Amino acid sequence: METILYHIENGVATITLNRPEVKNALNETLHKELYHVWEQARTSDGVKVIVLTGAKNAFSSGADLKSIPTETLKNFNHSDYLKRTFNQLIPLIDNTDKPTIAYINGVAVGAGLSLTLACDFRFASADAKLALSFLKIGLAPDAGTSYYLPRILGLGKAIELGLGEPITAEEAHRIGLIYQIGEPYEFIEKIKQVPQPAFSAMTAMMKNGLNGSLQDVLDREAEYQYMAGKSQAHSDAINAFLKKSR
Repeated sequence: METILYHIENGVATITLNRPEVKNALNETLHKELYHVWEQARTSDGVKVIVLTGAKNAFSSGADLKSIPTETLKNFNHSDYLKRTFNQLIPLIDNTDKPTIAYINGVAVGAGLSLTLACDFRFASADAKLALSFLKIGLAPDAGTSYYLPRILGLGKAIELGLGEPITAEEAHRIGLIYQIGEPYEFIEKIKQVPQPAFSAMTAMMKNGLNGSLQDVLDREAEYQYMAGKSQAHSDAINAFLKKSR
């Protein structure tokens, strides 16, 4: 692959955006390769956790506008571009049953930051800079930003961040945009132990709870709990609990 590094070790698939010469800007080749390796990781029995990060000292500087020929930029169809890139990639990430972690190891702006919002957890290095810079180039946030950000931060804070002013990792942690400052490796070892399908059921129910009625949520909880209750992980946990309580 030209733009992605893919490594699996001890149940962890690390996917690295690898265009360091442009701070890992997202071009169409990267989109295709990222979709391909993500599909591999999410369906591999040997993968328990997926980590998304960037090469060298950047996560991603966003969409690679320089990859669009200057003579065609005026007539560039942003809608078609989104439909063949982010509108396929973001649902793939969102529908992943395994825990997903974005490690923001430097700058993450525009669609680069948007990409992290689809992951379950976000970590950032202490020197990371985060910004939704869409308005600065006369565009509105895309790549799922308007879906995830109000749910993560609340509407008012999401609109404020949408103005495009960069924030530090410390501020991102304070407002709840990231889970923690620093490398995620200690957390990865913990999250590898979460039982399946209970984890995927939990995340699906939480997402459904944001939009469904109370009765819809209760019905969906019953469905997912049935599946989790039939799992080997549940049986093992119950047996371990009973042995400990004797």
